[in-house]
Amino acid sequence: MANTAVADPESGLTRAQLAQRYGLRVAGERPALGEYARRLWAYRHFMTAYSRAKVASSLSNTQLGQLWQVLTPLTNAAVYFLIFGLILAQHKNVPNFIAYLCTGVFIFIFTQTAATNGVSAITGNLGLIRALQFPRAALPITVTLVQLQQLLMSMVVLAGIVLVTGEPITFRWILIVPMLLLQTIFNVGLSMVMARLGSKATDLKQIMPFVMRTWLYASGVLYPVALIREHLPSWAANILEWNPPLVFIELARYALLDSHQANLVSSPLKLWALGLFWAVVMGIGGFVYFWRGEKEYGRG
Repeated sequence: MANTAVADPESGLTRAQLAQRYGLRVAGERPALGEYARRLWAYRHFMTAYSRAKVASSLSNTQLGQLWQVLTPLTNAAVYFLIFGLILAQHKNVPNFIAYLCTGVFIFIFTQTAATNGVSAITGNLGLIRALQFPRAALPITVTLVQLQQLLMSMVVLAGIVLVTGEPITFRWILIVPMLLLQTIFNVGLSMVMARLGSKATDLKQIMPFVMRTWLYASGVLYPVALIREHLPSWAANILEWNPPLVFIELARYALLDSHQANLVSSPLKLWALGLFWAVVMGIGGFVYFWRGEKEYGRG
């Protein structure tokens, strides 16, 4: 009713009409999707600079500093190798189990950290959100860029592990580049979904470790993927073969591990089709889902 009342007796215009005349807009108004994407692109330099700053500061108070970006996945891989490789003797069922395991751990951690850190992308930056006007999608994108920079450092170590354990360098190694591109797009969309969910459900951060641990066990990181077919009904195995982390992990193993070619969960063509499918669905779907909540972030 307030917007329909005459606000200026001289012109006879309502408040909405006056605002339109002088170019005023509602604070926090959500722009159209195309305009939102254009504004987000304009902030690309901010996102890259912000992500580099976060990488530099994240471990600055530790003695080993940025070296922990490599030591963390290596330590995880060592623990998993002790339990699954030696105690449970899975190394007997997988050729070059060390490279197989490290590839799975490094690739899965990229998606895991993008999802878990995405949960707090909004709630952890409320001061920035309330002080400055910018597309909020820049924050979950920055989360993924931080993890991507850390992964690229880890991939150098992974390449060394693969070579030391006897794998040859082949032309398939080049395929790791498009594989990481598809996974990055997927992770950006996933981080956006988790950011919007986390902005409303503050307890989600407490649940995420259990969710991610379950996802880890369902992604063929720690054991032969063939066990999925052996121990699950066919319908359940078919569903798990569509599992995004499993798809990206298998694509990485296809690219780097010559010893794994005969044991892929699906044909390379199907894996690439699934990787593209998940990148498009989660990348676009996550962006649209996050955009629809743009007006909600930082309020309340």
